[in-house]
Amino acid sequence: MRSPASVKTLEDLGRRKLSTSFFMREFLYSEISQIERIPNIPTDPELAVAAGSGLCEHVLEPLQAQLGRISIRSAFRAASVNEVGAANGNQYGCASNEANRARHIWDERDAEGTMGAMACVVLTTYLPYFQSTKDWQALAWWIHDNIPAYSELEFFTKNEVLAFNIGWRERDPRKTIHAWAPKRVCLTKPGLPNHNSSHKAAYAAWRGEA
Repeated sequence: MRSPASVKTLEDLGRRKLSTSFFMREFLYSEISQIERIPNIPTDPELAVAAGSGLCEHVLEPLQAQLGRISIRSAFRAASVNEVGAANGNQYGCASNEANRARHIWDERDAEGTMGAMACVVLTTYLPYFQSTKDWQALAWWIHDNIPAYSELEFFTKNEVLAFNIGWRERDPRKTIHAWAPKRVCLTKPGLPNHNSSHKAAYAAWRGEA
């Protein structure tokens, strides 16, 4: 499939089913694209669909099945959109294109030739707990223990609506967790003592297991 160049071909791309619950169209919206008037359309739709399918099938579907509805905040970014979002002095705060390949830039492989995808999501069922406790780590550790295919997590804690990036890679998942709380902190990554230990105590109160 070529990069869409008409309403019909873009509609056809949007109708592509990525998994049981998710369609490509849900992942194409971008505020940067809207404001800067840059089309958020993949140049390699087949790679974008394949990467998005991996994210949805292996990460988002299992998460939604166990914890309830996922709201997609942002996900796919065309390289041209991400480049504007990452420009020096820009207020959008995106990582560079090099860093975002096989992450938010679904239609390009990373420097290792690996396919991947990332979405920024909100787990609506977690919001009441977060709003009352400001605890993002309970959800982070639960995902780490129960969604084995995730590659990375990054939480944004400054708002009442907790949003987080969640990524998937076709091989060698990074298994890292970071947060802006308010400065960027690392909760875990391979090699840290807490990476492979039990984390049930961190989310027992949230899950009603305390």
